[in-house]
Order: sequence, then structure tokens, then C-alpha cells
Amino acid sequence: MKHFVSVLDMDEKILERLLSDAARLKVIRKEGKAHEYLHGKNLAMIFEKSSTRTHMSFEVGINELGGHALFMNAKDMQIGRGEEISDTAKVASRYVQGVMIRANRHSTIEEFARYATIPVINGLSDREHPCQILADILTIQERFGKTRDLRVAWIGDGNNVCNSLILSASITGMEITVASPAAFAPPADIVSLAQNQGGKISVIRDPLQAAKDADVLVTDTWISMGDEAEKEERLRVFHGYTIDANLLKMANPEAIVMHCLPAHRGEEISAEVIDGPQSAVWDEAENRLHAQKALLVYLMQ
Repeated sequence: MKHFVSVLDMDEKILERLLSDAARLKVIRKEGKAHEYLHGKNLAMIFEKSSTRTHMSFEVGINELGGHALFMNAKDMQIGRGEEISDTAKVASRYVQGVMIRANRHSTIEEFARYATIPVINGLSDREHPCQILADILTIQERFGKTRDLRVAWIGDGNNVCNSLILSASITGMEITVASPAAFAPPADIVSLAQNQGGKISVIRDPLQAAKDADVLVTDTWISMGDEAEKEERLRVFHGYTIDANLLKMANPEAIVMHCLPAHRGEEISAEVIDGPQSAVWDEAENRLHAQKALLVYLMQ
């Protein structure tokens, strides 16, 4: 794996190593032991979109690994004034040892990776959010001791995070059921790609049916960055897709609930659930740090 642009850039063997390394790095950090495996390495972080968890986890992660992070707002870079993406990628490859990009368009990250001679990591695009799903898989592994044959229900918008979850199915062995309104279902090409890779994917409309006997319930905000103008319409369309106590009762008694954050209590998830005993949301958020540190070491060491 040279880059991490898509979940499909890793296979089962690489995922197993990343999960193992993440778990080990998590223990080392809690014990307060130094682990500067990337001493002297530099990570450029390019942001076209605002961020909380991606920014903090990558910057803290590279720092704890002994490296250095360079925060770069795309609006303040020459790329924001029309410099070719390929030129920026070639120059960055002479300065730093890795690049993380949070971009508006997936094609931007793909083009950057095409011309870079250093690892490029997708910190979010309109198509995928593979780092989030890597952390989610780590969280599920911690809770259940496995991923294979677990039933995962995605409730709500079939967005970029949902896409990466779907694509992970062939690698993790999880059975994914997505319940979305018809206009917000995941792209057909994503579903087909995952199924062709051997993933078990179902796309339905009924959230109650999706939640029935699920081991994991997952959701995300209905109003992503750039969708604010559609808020009222989205709230209307997604009515009934809230993960609340009634929906959670449909799942297995030991089921966990996940949300990549930021959350809007009362919309895609109720306060009772996200702050309740079956919520794995805060472990999930923390695991962004540990999973990405494992990824950085794998790609940059």
C-alpha cells in the first residue's frame, strides 16, 4: 500500500497489521511510553474543508510519533490560486514524507496521489472517508473481538462515510445493510464494487428492518458540509431515520451504536442513545488517533 485514498487500498493482511499496531500503540500511549517511530518525519495536512477530529488526531498522532505536522489551508496555498495539483504534489514530495488531504472532490486526492512520490492519505472526500472507517473497524474489533459475520446497519444518509463502510465489507467480512430514503441511497457503483469484491451488502428503505438483530448501528449527520441550504428538506425526508431507543430495541441486546461526529441530537440520533450505555461513539472518536498513528507508521516509517 503506497497510498490510502480508498478503503480498498488495503487488504485483509494489511488491515490485520494496522489493527494490531493500533491496539499496541493505544496501550503504549496509555502507559506513557515514548514511541517516536517517525522521528524527523514531516506530514503536510492540506484542508479544503474544516475539521475537528481529523485535524486533532493527525496532528497529535504525528507529534507523538516524533514527527511534525504542517497545517496548510488550501485557500492560502498556491493551489488555491490555480496551481496545478500535479505540480503541488511533485513539490510536496521534495519537502515532506507524507501528505494528508481533506478535499472537496475525491478526484483531487486521486490526482495528488498519482503525481506524488510520497504516501498520500485521504482525510475525507466527497466519495470516501477511509480513515474514519479504519477507526470504526478498530472499535468494533475491540468490542466484539472480531468483525467477520457481524451484522452492521447503517441508518440515514448514504454518504462518503457510508461508502467506505460498504467497501470495507469484503475485507472485514461484516454484513452491511443500509437503510436510506431513495434519494439518499449510496451510489450504485459503490454497492456494485463492494459486491463484486465479495462484500455482503443490502440497500433497503426501512430503518426498523435494517436494525433488526444488528450487532452495530451506525449513522451520520443528515446535513453534511455544503448541504446546509437543504436542511429543511433533508429533515423532512429523513423523518423516521433517527437512531433512538425504539430503533435500538430492534437490534441485538449487546449491540453498539456508532456515529463519526459531529452529531445533532434529536435528528439522526437521540441524546438518550448517543449518551447511553450502548454508545461506542467516544471510543470511536478516540480510535481515530490510534488507527491513524498505525497508518502513519505503516506508510511513512
